Amino acid sequence: MGPQECQVCTEAKSKYKCPSCRIPYCSLACFKKHKETPCATPTFPEEKSTIVELRGERQIYVDEPCEVLQKDQLQSIASSSEIRDALKDEDLQKLICCIDGSSNAEDELAKAMEMDVFQIFTDKILSAANL
Repeated sequence: MGPQECQVCTEAKSKYKCPSCRIPYCSLACFKKHKETPCATPTFPEEKSTIVELRGERQIYVDEPCEVLQKDQLQSIASSSEIRDALKDEDLQKLICCIDGSSNAEDELAKAMEMDVFQIFTDKILSAANL
């Protein structure tokens, strides 16, 4: 499944989905515009979503199985010197730990997406995974 049209500007292909309502959007500007009005977390019927377990601790629901990265994509991300260099930034490390340790990681991720340092980091990940 290829990129969808941005549901905010309707002019570009989406690269991302809102962590709360899953609406596709294309850029940080569109994400900020979308967040000007509250959005709701969708309900996931068991039969229509895939459950992915993270490190045996937490489960997430994925709308489309194609949204789960493949092993070669994960290896590309892990071997990227550009991503490794970015991860040396202590502020980025703290931000990632805050998201990972949060009981409401989707809200923390939404907040992080408003920060340039995190947006740049996610762009590097998408590029390394060829997305």
